[in-house]
Amino acid sequence: MISRYSRPEMVAIWSPETKFRIWFEIEAHACDALAAIGVIPKSAAETIWEKGGSATFDVARIDEIEAVTKHDVIAFLTHLAEFVGPDSRFIHQGMTSSDVLDTCFSVQLVRATDLLLADIDKLLEALKRRAFEHKDTVTIGRSHGIHAEPTTFGVKLAQAYAEFDRNKTRLLEARDEIATCAISGAVGTFANIDPRVEEHVAAAMGLKPEPVSTQVIPRDRHAMYFAILGVIASSIERLSIEVRHLQRTEVLEAEEFFSPGQKGSSAMPHKRNPVLTENLTGLARMVRSYALPAMENVALWHERDISHSSVERMIGPDATVTLDFALARMTSVIDKLLVYPENMMKNMNKFRGLVHSQRVLLALTQAGVSREDAYRLVQRNAMRVWEEGKDFLEELLADQEVRAALSEADLREKFDLGYHTKHVDTIFRRVFGEA
Repeated sequence: MISRYSRPEMVAIWSPETKFRIWFEIEAHACDALAAIGVIPKSAAETIWEKGGSATFDVARIDEIEAVTKHDVIAFLTHLAEFVGPDSRFIHQGMTSSDVLDTCFSVQLVRATDLLLADIDKLLEALKRRAFEHKDTVTIGRSHGIHAEPTTFGVKLAQAYAEFDRNKTRLLEARDEIATCAISGAVGTFANIDPRVEEHVAAAMGLKPEPVSTQVIPRDRHAMYFAILGVIASSIERLSIEVRHLQRTEVLEAEEFFSPGQKGSSAMPHKRNPVLTENLTGLARMVRSYALPAMENVALWHERDISHSSVERMIGPDATVTLDFALARMTSVIDKLLVYPENMMKNMNKFRGLVHSQRVLLALTQAGVSREDAYRLVQRNAMRVWEEGKDFLEELLADQEVRAALSEADLREKFDLGYHTKHVDTIFRRVFGEA
């Protein structure tokens, strides 16, 4: 984690203090269940909660113990015993380290996901507001970076809204899949711990029992989770690149907000660079990069090994912290985005009517001209616009082959911008509902 791209609430989920508190709760809930079925004294479970629950775990002390034991869970349990006293012998009965580590990781990922879901809700709110603001702001649509046909800037934002709405659905599914608990002991057979303990801990921690844990929770769950984070990051990049393209000097249809006192370049005082969306493009690359090691973690040896452990200690915090920051930054970009309808119209008219070529093509075919001939006639006139700066409508009106099929009134009607935006309301209803 890099503080420059981190927000405190998400960082706190991955702090050692939070981790050790979750470890304690897992162990204490397990003791409650063990006491309930008569394996340990109820008084011991109460003491563990009383003394461990009020303890402030000393991270430096745990690190000191681990330096000797070379085992993080044993180091924690040794430190916990310093608070609890003799009843600490009942802690971790029949459990293995992965029971604590994997269940904790699930809790942390669930909490992180809840923050990410809140982030997406804020981004959706901003996208919806700006989409309705520019529902009828006509702009040119582009394919291959080249002028295609008119659309509206609101439709562009509605597309982004629909994409992030799908991402929210995916993230909810990922949250459900990752929210599993394993308290099944060595190789996951429950030989030394009753399955009722797992059920109790799962319910207490807001999780569900893992059907077959084999000592570790199967990593296909985690692979899917981090893959979905990568998809969300890709959506951030897609929207960021759109803003970056629109902010180019030759285009300048929209740009990031440029705050008072902000500097664009150390050398050129005139610069207003799309630094936020460029940054988001880079952060998206990082979040996507965490998906591959998560997938490689799926293939562990037999019932378990720990080749996944070092990976997850990095990608768990890094992926969620980075995506949290990126979603918040993307929301700010959209919320403050500067939009220039006049430049949109100026760019639309730069090639003097070429954007209406398909309408003319279709009109010619409907008037009886073969598609091949119609394409040839329209392209012939379009090339004069590209190469000589001619006016497309004037060229068509002067083309006798075109006029043989279409009247002047027919041709002029094909240059109506409203034709291209007549179904915008339909698109908005599909995306946002009747409201």
